[in-house]
Amino acid sequence: MDAPRRIEHQLTDKGYVPVYTTAVVEQPWDDYGPEEHQTWATLFERQMALLPGRACPEFFEGIERLGMSPDRIPRFSDLNAVLKAATGWTLIGVEGLLPELTFFEHLANRRFPVTWWIRKPEQIDYISEPDLFHDLFGHLPLLLLTTFADYMQAYREAGLKAARNGNEPLTELTRLYWYTVEFGLVHTPEGLRIYGAGIVSSKGESIYALESPAPNRIGFDVRRVMRTRYRIDTYQKTYFVIDSFEALFRATVDPDFGPIYYELKGEAAYPAGAVLDGDKVYHRGSGEGWAADGDV
Repeated sequence: MDAPRRIEHQLTDKGYVPVYTTAVVEQPWDDYGPEEHQTWATLFERQMALLPGRACPEFFEGIERLGMSPDRIPRFSDLNAVLKAATGWTLIGVEGLLPELTFFEHLANRRFPVTWWIRKPEQIDYISEPDLFHDLFGHLPLLLLTTFADYMQAYREAGLKAARNGNEPLTELTRLYWYTVEFGLVHTPEGLRIYGAGIVSSKGESIYALESPAPNRIGFDVRRVMRTRYRIDTYQKTYFVIDSFEALFRATVDPDFGPIYYELKGEAAYPAGAVLDGDKVYHRGSGEGWAADGDV
C-alpha cells in the first residue's frame, strides 16, 4: 500500500484554493515523530485549559470516554472501539478535504472522515483546512452522543437529496452544516456554550464566539440558517444558538427538505452579519472588525 499523502490547500495570489481527495488510508501512527506528538500535546493542553465554562458538558464527557490525552496522538483503532460501541460510527483516515458527495456517502454509512496528518508547528494558531487535531478533538467527542450522531445521519439524508436538486440546495445545506456542526452554540442553564468543532479546536474563536461584542448570537431556525452566508477566512459574524441537541435533531429530521429547497429556490441569501425582524437575538453584534466583503 502506498504511503498516505498530505493533501493541503494551495496558496495562490487569490488566497487559499481547496484541493480535494477521495482516498481512504490507514493511519500511519508509527510514522508520527516527536514534533507531531508535541503539536498534538500543545493544542490539546491549550484547549482543555481554555474550554471549561465555554464548551458544553457533552464535549468533555466525550473527551473522557474516548480516553484522549496530551500524551500522544490517539490511534484511530482505539477511538473506533469506543465510538462503534456507543453509536455505531467509525472514523476513517483520509488525506485531506473530500468532495461533498464523497463526504455524504461516508456519512451514509456512519463513517466519519478524519485527516491523518496534523498541522505544522508554525500553523498552531491557524490552519486554512481541517487537520487531525480539528477532526479528532473537535468532532469526535459529540459523535458519542446518540442524538448528535443521529443528527449527522439525518444530515446525510438531506445531503443526498440536496445533491439531486442541483447546486443551490447543496449550498444551502452546506450553510446548515457550517453553522451547526462547525460553528454552533447551544443554550444551557449555565448560559451559552460551544459545541461546534471549528470553535472548540480554535483558541481564538473559543473566546471570540462567546465573549466578543462583535458577532451576532441568534436563535437557530433551519430556514434562516440555510439562507445565511458565512465566513471562511475570519471568525464568524453570526453564531446560531440551538436550544438543545434534541431540538436540533427534530428541526432537521421532521421537515422534508424537498419542499424547503423549493421554498428557498431563487431567494436571495442573507449577509453573514444580518439581523432580521423575527430573529431571536441573544446578542446583537457591534460589527467591530468585520470585513466589508468576502461572505460565501
